[in-house]
Amino acid sequence: MDDNSQTKRTYAFERRLLVLYDVVIIGAGISGTMCAYMLAKYDLSVAVLEAGEDIAAGSTRANSAIVHAGYDAKEGTLKALLNVRGCEMMEGIAKSLDVHYKRCGSLVVGFSSKDREHIELLKRRGETNGVKELRIIEADELHSMEPYVSKEATCALLAPTAGIVCPYDLAFAVSENAVTNGARFHFDFKVDRIEKTDNGFAVSAGEKTIKGKYVLNCAGLYCDEVASLAGDPLPFEIIPRRGEYMLLDKAESFIASRTLFVTPSEKGKGILVSPTADGNIIVGPNANIVEEKSDTSVTYEGLDEIAEGARLITPDINLKANITSFAGVRPTPSSGDFYIQPSSKIDGLIHVAGIESPGLASSPAIGEYVVEILKKCGLKMKKRKNYIKTRSRTGNYKLFCDMTNEERAEAIEKNPAYAKMICRCENITEGDILNAIHRPIPAHTVDMVKRRTRSGMGRCQGGFCRTRVADIISRELDIPLSEIRKFTKNSKILYGKTK
Repeated sequence: MDDNSQTKRTYAFERRLLVLYDVVIIGAGISGTMCAYMLAKYDLSVAVLEAGEDIAAGSTRANSAIVHAGYDAKEGTLKALLNVRGCEMMEGIAKSLDVHYKRCGSLVVGFSSKDREHIELLKRRGETNGVKELRIIEADELHSMEPYVSKEATCALLAPTAGIVCPYDLAFAVSENAVTNGARFHFDFKVDRIEKTDNGFAVSAGEKTIKGKYVLNCAGLYCDEVASLAGDPLPFEIIPRRGEYMLLDKAESFIASRTLFVTPSEKGKGILVSPTADGNIIVGPNANIVEEKSDTSVTYEGLDEIAEGARLITPDINLKANITSFAGVRPTPSSGDFYIQPSSKIDGLIHVAGIESPGLASSPAIGEYVVEILKKCGLKMKKRKNYIKTRSRTGNYKLFCDMTNEERAEAIEKNPAYAKMICRCENITEGDILNAIHRPIPAHTVDMVKRRTRSGMGRCQGGFCRTRVADIISRELDIPLSEIRKFTKNSKILYGKTK
């Protein structure tokens, strides 16, 4: 099969290209996709350009997955404003788009009088920022809430409004909703030229060009490079800061029911121990500046560092239950705050840059904030008639493992593929995988299926199901099995027969 025919089938949602989009978004991380989601509520043409092969291919797929309450950001900053507002919005969006979200709350744990002083500062700051229900709890209440927290802990800041969400599931959900409402996504589109035209911009990747009246620079770690391409360098530096993580088996979920932080330092919020929206325990991150923005390597030293931090909070944590380790790189702004504003040099260019933590929690408010900026810049906005609030008109995005017994029986009756178990660790069926392959933004690699369904994310990390998933992709998309990839262009699953 030639590359052109595969691309046509895989990206069937990229319909006829418009001559001129109203808004072109560069970057399909959580900021870019949430902007697309918010803009799709209006009668606008929106294009999202992504250098990678999928949604959430950068920092969004490798972070702590915490919906921060908003007490950490300094008073009066854009971070503080958008964090608190985004946290308030998150539950409603997750509910309407069927995204795993839990308002579990968080605890900043203190061990000394100095820690208590900082915790009191965080409480005052949070209250100034508008965070509700904050209170300081003493050791007895802390250990009653979280029995496995170190007995050396003396106090904690409780933030009941904090939560957890799957970051790439959220990004997929808002993207699929945007596509359902008319947005277009273009992958493998690494922007290398941005030209100002009489009626907007021409944004190019090699020989491919997309035109738009307005451009949103949501390129994450590469916002500085995109800004320079447009002729408007950012007034600060993007510092790539790597954080390493361990993900523990679900059998260890008893260790924490809330997100547990140590009292933060100048490096950031410090090592955390937290449940995930899917029932695992996540440990990390550290924070180390790296030279290369793509450096997501995991080091022995880094794992030792986060292990030490985890044992400080929860001494009995079983780190031998680690089922995978990974790292993400976040775009830390040297200015210390989000930078979301129109260019002072180039009309129609808007930067959404320096979006580090709490970027995930802030993302709904970031999208909302950008809509208001576009209105002030002159973009005419009219509410979309027949706007679809859910992911699609007919799509069912609930996984078999999340269904009730009645829903499972109905799903199997409609499609017997739901009776065929593919991933035993996560209870993912062939029906779930077929759904992922044929969604509005379809999956065509093993990891794309994994992030949409969790197949391969369990205890065996794909040891049993990876080849079966590859076989289903091959069959459904009519791609030779030897051409099926894990994720990147050079990650084929098979290279030839042994006999």
